[in-house]
Amino acid sequence: MAAALVVAMALGVPAAHADDLKDKKHQVEKQIKGAREDLDASSSQLRKAVARLESAHQQLDVAKTRLATARGKVEVARQRDEEMQAELAQAEADLAQAEAALQQGQADRDAQREKVASTVADMYSEGDPDLIAFSSLLDAVSTEDLTRRSGVRDVIVGQEARAYDQLKAAEVLLEVTEEQVADARDDVADQREAAAEHLQLMQQLETEQQAAKDSVVALVIERRDARADARKARAKDLVKLKKHLKQQDRIEALLRKRAAAARARARAQARAQANAPSTGLLIHPVDGYVTSPFGYREHPIYHYWGLHDGVDFGGGCGTPLHAAAPGKVIASYWSAVYGNRLVVDHGLLGGKGVATIYNHASSYTVSVGDHVDEGQVLGYEGDTGWSTGCHLHFTVMANGVAVDPMPYF
Repeated sequence: MAAALVVAMALGVPAAHADDLKDKKHQVEKQIKGAREDLDASSSQLRKAVARLESAHQQLDVAKTRLATARGKVEVARQRDEEMQAELAQAEADLAQAEAALQQGQADRDAQREKVASTVADMYSEGDPDLIAFSSLLDAVSTEDLTRRSGVRDVIVGQEARAYDQLKAAEVLLEVTEEQVADARDDVADQREAAAEHLQLMQQLETEQQAAKDSVVALVIERRDARADARKARAKDLVKLKKHLKQQDRIEALLRKRAAAARARARAQARAQANAPSTGLLIHPVDGYVTSPFGYREHPIYHYWGLHDGVDFGGGCGTPLHAAAPGKVIASYWSAVYGNRLVVDHGLLGGKGVATIYNHASSYTVSVGDHVDEGQVLGYEGDTGWSTGCHLHFTVMANGVAVDPMPYF
């Protein structure tokens, strides 16, 4: 609507309506000024929502990997836990077996002690075995009798010695069994300590697994919310884009009309020029480098394939914008898409009605109706509208149609 009023003023209107148009223009400008923050925020919201969505996608992939890793660690830990439980059970079984052997060894030792005690008691109940044996040797009357009595003595003394030897063997075996029991108990204690430590590791890994699972769930929710926000922001921006296209259509129609009038005047004055543009018709509008050329490309926000109807120049925020040729400012307005826009009509150049459009400026130093000279400062680079940084989107219109600006320099 604001563009339509500006165009009407550029074309000229009866003086009687000037005040009404001015009042309407001021009202529209107030509405636009009040809405600018919302317009900027909408485009910013879309970029933020898209960034959130992309970040959620990336973080979700990382979280899924973390979850898979955590689950793998838990599974390995559970398998190890089963092995450790089996090892503990075997150690406890070995301990039980060793303790049973110890009890049996103690019983065997006690039985041998009882046997030794009985043997010794029986032997000494008849007197000192050595004295009895010696006495029997003195009473021998022949060599055969002496030999027989000496053998009896050896049997009596050997019987006592064997009883003590068996007791000693039982005690030694008992000591070995006691050592085995002690080792088995140490083994069980070590296995139980290792199992307790592994239990803590299991609990830690399960906590990590739950945290990774919670992270995945949270990121899934975040991705869903970010996608919803992006859809809402995109819907709002599409509304603004449609408004911009209507403004663009009005500007193009105006430029075609002015170009036709310029050509008619040129024909009437017999000053027709060649149809193709010649070098040097325009000067560079800004002291900067080309960051994006004219032509079809993928839209940086919506990623659709469309015409980039101008050349983007870098240079930095606040870089002066210059008039590419002498002309008249015919429109200056705010666009949700292109931010601050300025349209300069240069009349007939190279046989065509040529106009230039400056977009995304932070501000302009000229107004509608001003005549400008080549090289005159018109404004300054900015990042208003749908912009990802300070730059100039410079458009050349030939007979109301966007063309590649580069051949005109």
